[in-house]
Amino acid sequence: MSKKKSFLLGAGIGLGLGLLFAPKSGKETREDLAKMISDLYEKAKQIDVEEVKNAIIVKTKELENTLKDLDKETAKQLIIDKSREVKIKAQELVDLAVEKGTPIVEKTAKKVKSKTAELLKNTAEKLEEPKKTKNTA
Repeated sequence: MSKKKSFLLGAGIGLGLGLLFAPKSGKETREDLAKMISDLYEKAKQIDVEEVKNAIIVKTKELENTLKDLDKETAKQLIIDKSREVKIKAQELVDLAVEKGTPIVEKTAKKVKSKTAELLKNTAEKLEEPKKTKNTA
Protein backbone atom coordinates (compact mmCIF):
# COMPACT_ATOMS: atom_id res chain seq x y z
CA MET A 1 0.00 0.00 0.00
CA SER A 2 1.41 3.37 -0.90
CA LYS A 3 2.21 5.88 1.79
CA LYS A 4 -0.54 8.13 0.49
CA LYS A 5 -3.14 5.39 0.77
CA SER A 6 -1.87 4.39 4.21
CA PHE A 7 -2.08 7.99 5.33
CA LEU A 8 -5.61 8.35 3.97
CA LEU A 9 -6.71 5.14 5.67
CA GLY A 10 -5.17 6.25 8.97
CA ALA A 11 -6.63 9.70 8.65
CA GLY A 12 -10.06 8.23 7.98
CA ILE A 13 -9.89 6.03 11.04
CA GLY A 14 -8.59 8.90 13.17
CA LEU A 15 -11.32 11.18 11.94
CA GLY A 16 -13.91 8.52 12.72
CA LEU A 17 -12.65 8.15 16.27
CA GLY A 18 -12.60 11.92 16.63
CA LEU A 19 -16.19 12.16 15.58
CA LEU A 20 -17.21 9.46 18.03
CA PHE A 21 -15.83 11.53 20.87
CA ALA A 22 -16.85 14.93 19.52
CA PRO A 23 -19.60 16.88 21.29
CA LYS A 24 -22.24 16.29 18.60
CA SER A 25 -25.62 14.72 18.81
CA GLY A 26 -25.82 10.97 18.32
CA LYS A 27 -27.62 11.39 15.01
CA GLU A 28 -25.00 13.82 13.63
CA THR A 29 -22.20 11.56 14.77
CA ARG A 30 -23.80 8.49 13.16
CA GLU A 31 -24.33 10.39 9.89
CA ASP A 32 -20.73 11.62 9.88
CA LEU A 33 -19.48 8.15 10.68
CA ALA A 34 -21.61 6.59 7.93
CA LYS A 35 -20.17 9.05 5.40
CA MET A 36 -16.64 8.33 6.55
CA ILE A 37 -17.21 4.57 6.36
CA SER A 38 -18.52 5.03 2.83
CA ASP A 39 -15.44 7.12 1.92
CA LEU A 40 -13.17 4.55 3.52
CA TYR A 41 -14.88 1.77 1.57
CA GLU A 42 -14.34 3.64 -1.70
CA LYS A 43 -10.68 4.23 -0.89
CA ALA A 44 -10.23 0.58 0.10
CA LYS A 45 -11.62 -0.49 -3.28
CA GLN A 46 -8.85 1.53 -4.93
CA ILE A 47 -6.05 -0.30 -3.09
CA ASP A 48 -3.85 -2.24 -5.47
CA VAL A 49 -3.73 -5.73 -3.96
CA GLU A 50 -0.70 -6.65 -6.05
CA GLU A 51 1.16 -3.56 -4.77
CA VAL A 52 0.40 -4.49 -1.17
CA LYS A 53 1.40 -8.10 -1.76
CA ASN A 54 4.71 -7.09 -3.37
CA ALA A 55 5.49 -4.64 -0.56
CA ILE A 56 4.88 -7.36 2.04
CA ILE A 57 7.07 -9.82 0.11
CA VAL A 58 9.90 -7.28 -0.12
CA LYS A 59 9.73 -6.47 3.62
CA THR A 60 9.53 -10.17 4.50
CA LYS A 61 12.64 -10.93 2.40
CA GLU A 62 14.48 -8.00 4.00
CA LEU A 63 13.65 -9.36 7.45
CA GLU A 64 14.64 -12.88 6.44
CA ASN A 65 18.00 -11.69 5.07
CA THR A 66 18.67 -9.65 8.19
CA LEU A 67 17.98 -12.66 10.39
CA LYS A 68 20.24 -14.86 8.25
CA ASP A 69 23.02 -12.32 8.68
CA LEU A 70 22.59 -12.43 12.43
CA ASP A 71 24.15 -15.83 12.89
CA LYS A 72 26.53 -16.84 15.66
CA GLU A 73 29.67 -15.90 13.74
CA THR A 74 28.34 -12.46 12.93
CA ALA A 75 27.32 -11.92 16.54
CA LYS A 76 30.73 -13.14 17.68
CA GLN A 77 32.50 -10.75 15.31
CA LEU A 78 30.34 -7.86 16.51
CA ILE A 79 31.27 -8.67 20.10
CA ILE A 80 34.96 -8.91 19.20
CA ASP A 81 34.80 -5.54 17.45
CA LYS A 82 32.94 -3.92 20.35
CA SER A 83 35.36 -5.55 22.79
CA ARG A 84 38.27 -3.86 21.06
CA GLU A 85 36.43 -0.56 21.20
CA VAL A 86 35.65 -1.00 24.91
CA LYS A 87 39.28 -1.89 25.68
CA ILE A 88 40.46 1.23 23.89
CA LYS A 89 37.97 3.41 25.80
CA ALA A 90 38.97 1.82 29.11
CA GLN A 91 42.65 2.46 28.35
CA GLU A 92 41.85 6.06 27.41
CA LEU A 93 40.19 6.46 30.79
CA VAL A 94 43.29 5.11 32.58
CA ASP A 95 45.58 7.31 30.46
CA LEU A 96 43.50 10.38 31.26
CA ALA A 97 43.63 9.64 34.98
CA VAL A 98 47.42 9.20 34.81
CA GLU A 99 47.81 12.36 32.75
CA LYS A 100 45.76 14.41 35.19
CA GLY A 101 47.70 13.00 38.12
CA THR A 102 44.70 11.81 40.06
CA PRO A 103 45.71 8.60 41.86
CA ILE A 104 42.22 7.80 43.16
CA VAL A 105 40.68 8.13 39.69
CA GLU A 106 43.62 6.23 38.18
CA LYS A 107 43.12 3.33 40.61
CA THR A 108 39.38 3.21 39.91
CA ALA A 109 39.93 3.49 36.15
CA LYS A 110 42.33 0.55 36.29
CA LYS A 111 39.71 -1.47 38.18
CA VAL A 112 37.12 -0.56 35.56
CA LYS A 113 39.51 -1.63 32.82
CA SER A 114 40.24 -4.92 34.60
CA LYS A 115 36.54 -5.69 35.18
CA THR A 116 35.77 -4.78 31.58
CA ALA A 117 38.46 -7.17 30.35
CA GLU A 118 37.08 -9.90 32.62
CA LEU A 119 33.55 -9.35 31.35
CA LEU A 120 34.66 -9.44 27.73
CA LYS A 121 36.66 -12.61 28.34
CA ASN A 122 33.65 -14.32 29.93
CA THR A 123 31.45 -13.25 27.05
CA ALA A 124 33.94 -14.60 24.51
CA GLU A 125 34.15 -17.91 26.40
CA LYS A 126 30.36 -18.24 26.39
CA LEU A 127 30.33 -17.72 22.65
CA GLU A 128 32.87 -20.50 22.27
CA GLU A 129 30.86 -23.00 24.34
CA PRO A 130 29.24 -25.66 22.18
CA LYS A 131 25.48 -25.69 22.23
CA LYS A 132 24.21 -27.91 25.00
CA THR A 133 21.93 -30.64 23.74
CA LYS A 134 19.08 -32.00 25.74
CA ASN A 135 19.20 -35.65 26.70
CA THR A 136 16.16 -37.44 25.46
CA ALA A 137 15.76 -40.49 27.59
